[in-house]
Amino acid sequence: MKFSETGLHPQVLEGIASMGFEETTPVQAIAIPMIMDGKDVIASAQTGTGKTAAFLLPVIHKIIEENSDDEEVRAMVIVPTRELAIQIDQQMEGLSYFTNVSSIAIYGGSDGTSFAREKKALMTGAKVIIGTPGRLIAHLNMGYTNLKGLKYLILDEADRMLDMGFHEDILKIISHMPKKRQNLMFSATMPKKIRELANTILHEPEEISIAISKPAERIVQAAFCVYPNQKIPLVSYLLSAKKLQSVIIFCGTKQSTKELARELKKLNFSVEDIHSDLDQTERETVLRRFRNRDLNILVATDILSRGIDVEDIDLVINFDVPGDGEDYIHRIGRTARASSKGVAFTLIDEDDMYNFNRIEDLLEKEVQKIPLPESIGEGPAYNPKGKKSSFRNKGKGRGKGKSGPRKR
Repeated sequence: MKFSETGLHPQVLEGIASMGFEETTPVQAIAIPMIMDGKDVIASAQTGTGKTAAFLLPVIHKIIEENSDDEEVRAMVIVPTRELAIQIDQQMEGLSYFTNVSSIAIYGGSDGTSFAREKKALMTGAKVIIGTPGRLIAHLNMGYTNLKGLKYLILDEADRMLDMGFHEDILKIISHMPKKRQNLMFSATMPKKIRELANTILHEPEEISIAISKPAERIVQAAFCVYPNQKIPLVSYLLSAKKLQSVIIFCGTKQSTKELARELKKLNFSVEDIHSDLDQTERETVLRRFRNRDLNILVATDILSRGIDVEDIDLVINFDVPGDGEDYIHRIGRTARASSKGVAFTLIDEDDMYNFNRIEDLLEKEVQKIPLPESIGEGPAYNPKGKKSSFRNKGKGRGKGKSGPRKR
């Protein structure tokens, strides 16, 4: 469907055209008419499907149609991370450029000046608020936030928010809202706890299910079976084997991220780490350097696997196997964006073989296991029915090379 056929306000269509979009994605084609009709919606759709525009466009349209001059918040988008809040606000800025619909991203980790600016927006009515639960509650607890005019609530990455323990925070925020409102929930997966939350918040919702996407065929996936002390030598080998402009390495913990970045710096690689211990300014600086190719390698926790749009990634390395198949798909999906090709390698130690087998079950295919380079030594045999725990005996492998960081 072409955007011109959706019935969106001309000012919204002007913003869409300025961004170079002509046709809707599947989730947009289904969701936009439903939302414009005032339906509550629960949608299963992943990052990369166009879901952000699927809820922003009709909400912007409806706010314009109201033609209200009051200074009240009309819509709130609740998201799990600061990065996603910033990204959605940036997309909002482009889509609403030719309208008078204002927005602001509200998230923790910023300075007092930012808090004061957020307070003013909440009091005088930025029309669309995009925020993280903790920061929103901080403002609500101060007593000045005016949500009496709110008509639209959007929960984005709802499954991730519940995984991060935000269930009670979400309910607390909602308790400050009018009971009569339109509710939209977007989630990559639909486990039981999401259904339960939907039953609490949504009223007779329409359901959209965009099939759980498998990794793009353009991504070459492969895995190495390693002992923990072979991981860093192998990563060094992979980074040195071919000239690469842009690489993301995902680790399971902040500590593992810091240690790997430190070891790679000792080996003279252009690398920085990014995780939740960095303040917002530091994280934005690292990401900007990475996008501008001033930095070739980013070592990251899963904070980067969802909601961060970085183009032209040559290689993704899973230094640690993610505990969830969806996280694996999101991680390797950072490469082969648009029409480009990409490569994703996963390092599997003995404690992670069971988890990786579960990921292969989700993929409905076996990921090719590549023998280790001779210089690294022989690794363990792949045992898909290995240990269920991925947190024991880290760092006690028998292979050659310097000992790698422990996962916990």
